[in-house]
Formats: sequence, structure tokens, C-alpha cells
Amino acid sequence: MTGVVQKKHMKRNDTALAGSTLYLTKPLGIGILTTAEKKSKLRDEDIGLARDWMCTLNKPGSRFGKLDGVQAMTDVTGFGLLGHLVEMADGAGLTARLDYAAVPRLPGVEHYIAEGCVPGGTLRNFESYGDRIGALSDAQRDLLCDPQTSGGLLVAVSHEGEAEFLIVAAELGLLLTPIGTLLERQTHAVEVF
Repeated sequence: MTGVVQKKHMKRNDTALAGSTLYLTKPLGIGILTTAEKKSKLRDEDIGLARDWMCTLNKPGSRFGKLDGVQAMTDVTGFGLLGHLVEMADGAGLTARLDYAAVPRLPGVEHYIAEGCVPGGTLRNFESYGDRIGALSDAQRDLLCDPQTSGGLLVAVSHEGEAEFLIVAAELGLLLTPIGTLLERQTHAVEVF
């Protein structure tokens, strides 16, 4: 990725502070739905869904980068949400506590996981960073480690900056809800509950 940004607006993935809230701007499941399509298991109502999300740009990042309350930000790619969350938490010396039920996901994802439409990259992802994650179920692993093509932005926002962040998100057509928090370092980099 190339671009021009004022240094004061540049956000890194390792600068979050304890107490910040985590947001994700796009739903997970791109790898799962594209795998379902490759296996000829994609239902008619889900055709084009993954493509449409992959074609949705992460343009909101340019606005979020100008907000003081945004402490850290990164895009979610082939390492899956957990891979990028481990990097964010480890880089800041914190633990991320993730609310699995709050994580946005594409419609039908659970159906496709049950049908065995899990990309090979999912397990490779987990093998590379799974030791830094607390206990989780296979279904949680399959979604949270799902490789994303053109995934959303993972954003850590300070408590003081949350209201402004959500206003800007709404102006951009994003109705975001928290998916977790960052806290002082515990045993693991990420805990899923």
C-alpha cells in the first residue's frame, strides 16, 4: 500500500492503550464463503456477497486516522482477525478480550463452517499464533482465523474518543458496535468469551 499521510495522523497497530475499545468495520467470513463457492456449496442467496464486501474500500481509515481517540488501527487480511489482534495486543503489551457474539460475520457463515467450508489457511493461521490465544471452540477458531481478502479495519478507540469515532463512522454509513476491549496484560494476548 502506498499513500501520503501527515505523520500526526498516521496510526500504527501497536500503539493502543489499556481501556480502549475494539471495533471492526467489515464482517468476517470472506474466506469461508469463497471456499463454499469453490466447493459448489454456496447457496443462491449468498452469491456475490463475499465479492461485494471485498470490493468495499477501507476509505473510512483516512477519516479515522485524523481522530485523536483512535489509538491504533490495522486492516484485517490473510492472517485473520485473531492474527491481527495478537499483533495489536502483543505490540502494545496488552491483552485483547474479544466478545465472540459481537464480532460481525457474513450471513450463513455458521452454515458453511458446519458444511466444512473452511479454508486451509485458517488452520495454518491458528498454528502460527494459537499459543498466544486463550481457549476457544473449533467454530470460534474457524471464524476468527478465517483469512480475509480486503477485510475490514480493526480499530482501537479510547474511551474519551468513542463518541466522536462513532459519529464519524455513522457519517460514513457504518453502524459499528464494540467487539472487545484491551486491558493490562494477562496470560494470553487474546481471550475470547
